[in-house]
Amino acid sequence: MSVRAYHCSGASVLGAAALVALIGLGAAASAQVQLPELTVRAAKKPKPRPVAQAAPPASTTPPATPVTVQNDRFDEARSNLYTTAGTTSDTISHDTIAALPQGTNTTVEKVLLQAPGVSQDSAASGTLHVRNDHANLQFRINGVMLPDGVTGFGSILDTALIGNIALVTGALPAEFGLRTVGLIDITTRADAFNNSGSVSYYGGSRGTFEPSFEYGGTFGSTCPATAPVSKSGAPSALAADCYPGVQYFFSGRYLQTTEGIENPLPTLNAIHDFSVQEKGFAYMSTFVDPTTRLSLITGTAVSNFQIPDVPNAPLFAPGMTAFGIGSFDSSKLNENQYELTQYGVLALQHSAPGFDSQVSYFTRYNDLHFVPDPIGDLLLNGIASDISRQSYTNGIQADASYMISPAHTLRAGFTVSAEQTYVDNTSWVEATPGGGPPVEPPFAITDDVAKLGWLAGAYAQDEWKITDNLTMNAGLRFDQMWQYVDANQLSPRLSFTYKPFEYTTFHAGYARYFTPPILVEAAPANIGLFTGTTGAPASGGTDPVLPERSHYFDAGVDQKIPFGCYTRLAKDCTTVDLGVDAYYKIAKDLIDNGNFGQALVLSAFNYAKGIDEGVEFSAKLTSGNFQAYFNYAYARQKATDVVSNEYLFDNVTPVPALGGQTLFQYIATHWIFTDHTQIQTASAGAAYQLCGRPSSPGEMWWDSWCGTKFSADMIYGSGFRQGFANIDHLPAYAQFNAGVSHEFAMPDGKPVTLRFDVVNLLDTIYEIRSGTGIGVFAPQWGPRRGYYFGISKKI
Repeated sequence: MSVRAYHCSGASVLGAAALVALIGLGAAASAQVQLPELTVRAAKKPKPRPVAQAAPPASTTPPATPVTVQNDRFDEARSNLYTTAGTTSDTISHDTIAALPQGTNTTVEKVLLQAPGVSQDSAASGTLHVRNDHANLQFRINGVMLPDGVTGFGSILDTALIGNIALVTGALPAEFGLRTVGLIDITTRADAFNNSGSVSYYGGSRGTFEPSFEYGGTFGSTCPATAPVSKSGAPSALAADCYPGVQYFFSGRYLQTTEGIENPLPTLNAIHDFSVQEKGFAYMSTFVDPTTRLSLITGTAVSNFQIPDVPNAPLFAPGMTAFGIGSFDSSKLNENQYELTQYGVLALQHSAPGFDSQVSYFTRYNDLHFVPDPIGDLLLNGIASDISRQSYTNGIQADASYMISPAHTLRAGFTVSAEQTYVDNTSWVEATPGGGPPVEPPFAITDDVAKLGWLAGAYAQDEWKITDNLTMNAGLRFDQMWQYVDANQLSPRLSFTYKPFEYTTFHAGYARYFTPPILVEAAPANIGLFTGTTGAPASGGTDPVLPERSHYFDAGVDQKIPFGCYTRLAKDCTTVDLGVDAYYKIAKDLIDNGNFGQALVLSAFNYAKGIDEGVEFSAKLTSGNFQAYFNYAYARQKATDVVSNEYLFDNVTPVPALGGQTLFQYIATHWIFTDHTQIQTASAGAAYQLCGRPSSPGEMWWDSWCGTKFSADMIYGSGFRQGFANIDHLPAYAQFNAGVSHEFAMPDGKPVTLRFDVVNLLDTIYEIRSGTGIGVFAPQWGPRRGYYFGISKKI
C-alpha cells in the first residue's frame, strides 16, 4: 500500500468511526432508550392586537398524497443534518427567480448577483465574487457537496431544478470545509412530481435562441391517492405495505447566442463570439422502507465558445513572421474553447426519531480544451498554446445528527475524495537567439502534467441550546490534502445565536479555515522549456501553490418587522426583514488566480498575507402580491508578497508608476488591493403580481390584468481594480433590467405564459475589466441593451 493510500485509509477509518458511533446512538434512539428529561421553553409571544379578518376562502389545494407527505418529512429531516447556526443566510425561492427579469432563463450565477456581497465579474475571471474573494465557493445540492472541477466560462447548473437557493456566509459550522467563503446551498424543487411539466422558448437580441423543457412525476406507487389523517389532524406516514413509487424530474436546455462571453469592446455586438451551450438535469428518488430514502441526481453541461476578437491589435514583435506570414488581421483571430461537465450524486438518507443520517457517493468529470489560432496567436502574442485540462473526481460523504436531549444535538461526519487531473499544454513558439528578434521556423513545446490528488476531512460538533434564547454551536474539523503539496489542519469553529425577542436574532462566530487550491489551477509549469523562446516568462520562480489558512470573524443581527395581516392567509401579511453583518478575515498564503497568457484559463498563486473585511446590509419587503429587496456591501481585500508561481509576475521591468520598482518588488514591499476587490457593491429588485392570482379560463387579458407580473432588478459596482499592481480602479456602474409576464388560462387547465424582458434597460456602457491589473489579460464590457421574449406552456 502506498503512503498516500495509507494516509487516506487512516482518514477514512477515523471519519467512519465517528459516524459509526453516531449510528450506534441512532440505533439506541430507534429502540426508544429513555433519556433524561430536559425542558426548553420557547419564548412567549406577545398577544397580537385584534385585527378585522375576512374568512379564508375555500382551499383549492389538492389533498396531500402519502408520497408527498413522506418526502416533505424527509426534506425537513435533512435540515437536521446540516445547520447554518451562527451564519448569515440569504435565500431566494424558485417563485422569486421566476418572477424577476428573465425568470428561470437566467443562469445560477446571475441569480446570485442579487444576494448581499456578491459582485459581478467576467466569465474569464470567475463570473462572480463573494465578499471580494476569488472562487472558494462550495456548491451543495440537497446537502451533498459538488466536488471541484475545472473552471470555465459555462454555467453547469440550470435554475429550473432549484426549489430554493441560499448563499450562506460567515463563520461556517465544522461540517462545512474546504471551500468556505460562501456556501451555495441548493435544494431541488418539491413541487415538480405531479406528472406535469412545461415546454418553453426564450430568445431575442444577440441571436439568442433558447428552447427548454422540464417534466416531473411519480410512477409505480401502490399507496392510496390521499394520505390518511392522524388524530392530530396531520397526514399520517406511509403504511408498511404501501410502496410509494419513484419520483422523477428531468429538464433540458439549449442555448445559442452571439454573445457567449463578455464583449472586449463597448460595441453593440462582439466580433467572433458565437456560443452553443447545452444542459441537462435528472433527479429520481424512492423509499427503500419507511425510514430510508434513496435519491439520484445527475447532470451534464456541454459548451462551445468562440473567443471574441479586438481589431487592430499590434504584432508581438516588429518584422516577425510565422510560417512565412508577416501580417495578421486581429479581427480574424480564431480562438475557441470547448467545455464538458458531467456530475452525479447517489444519496441514501435514513431518518428515525432523534437520529438522521445521509451517506452519499459523488462523481464529477470535467474537460476544458482551449484551441488557439496557430498563426494569429504567434504573430500577436508570441505564443500559441493548445491547453487541455481534465479532471475525474470520485468521493464519499457521510453525515449524521443525533438529538441527545432537547438541548443538545450532536453532528459528525466525514468526506473522502480522489481527483485525477491531466493538464496538457502544447505551445508553438519561435526561438529568440541571444535575446534578439524571433526567428523562424515555429516549433512546439509540450509541457504535460498528471496528478492524483486526495482530500479527506472529518468533523464533530454540538449544537447546545444554553437557554431559551441563547444557542452555542461548537465544533472541530480536521482536513488533510495530498496534492502537489501535502498539508493538514485542525480547525475549531464556534458561534453563538442570541434571540432576545421573537423577531430579533444576533449571531457571532469564529472559524479557522483550511482551503486547498483547485488541483488543475495549481499544476506546476516547467518554464525552463521556454528559455530562449518567444514564450519565455519575464521572471523565474515556480514555488508550489500552498493551501490557504485563515482566521474568520463574523457578527451580525437580523430583525423581522411584522406589520400585520389583512386576512388569515400568510401571503396577505406585510413584513420587513433587515440584516446587518460584519466580517474580518486574516489569511496566510491567500490563494488568488488570474489569466496570465493568451489562453483564457486560470492559474493559481499565493500571497504571503491577506486581509478581507467588510460590512453588509440587506432589506426585504413582502406585502401581499408585492416583494422587494435591497442589498449593499462595503468591503475590501488586500494582500502582499507573492510566494508561489512567482514567474507569473514581472521582476525585470521597472515601472515608473510603482516608484521604479518592478511589479514583483512592489507587491513584496506593499499591501495592494487584489484585482477583484470592489469597494461598494449593491443589488435591488421588485416584483408585483396584479390581482394576486392567475387569470381564469375565459378571462381575456384586455378585460382583466389578473395573471400579470411586473418586475425589475439592478446591480451596482464601484469598479474592480486596474493598472500596475491594481493601484487604480474602474468607474462605477449600475445596470437595470425590467420584465413583464402574463399567464393565460387554457381550456385544458394548463396555462400559457408569455414574458418580455429588457436587459440593461438604460443601455449603460460600462467596463467590467480593462485588460490591466494583476491576472487580467483582456478587457471585458458589460452587456448592451437587449430585448428578449419568452413563451412557456404547461403540459
